[in-house]
Amino acid sequence: MKLPNASQAIISKEKLIDYVLSETHSTGRFKAKFFRVLGFNKTNVSLFEKALHTIVTHEEVKDISTTMYGTKYVIDGKIKTPSGKIVTIRTIWIIERDQNRPRFVTVYPV
Repeated sequence: MKLPNASQAIISKEKLIDYVLSETHSTGRFKAKFFRVLGFNKTNVSLFEKALHTIVTHEEVKDISTTMYGTKYVIDGKIKTPSGKIVTIRTIWIIERDQNRPRFVTVYPV
C-alpha cells in the first residue's frame, strides 16, 4: 500500500534544518551526526527533502499505527547521499485527524 495523498506530503525545511540536521537539538543531534557524515547539511537540505519526497511517493507503507493525533505511517527507502553512499532510512509520516495531507515527522537510519 502507498501512503494516501503521498504526492501532497508536507516536508518542512525548518524541521530538517532545526531538528534532523541540527548538531545542537537535544534528540536531533544524534540523527544529525549520521546524516552529516553522509554529506547532508544546511546548504544542501533541498537534496534531503527531495530524497524524502521520492521515498514517500514511491515506496510502500511498512507499518501503520493510530494515535490520538492521527494515523502514523512507516516507510523505508534507499537514498543516494551527497557522499555517494546509498543508505536505507526509515521515515515516519502522519495524517492528522480531520486532515488529508501527510506530514513528515522524523527519519532514522536503518
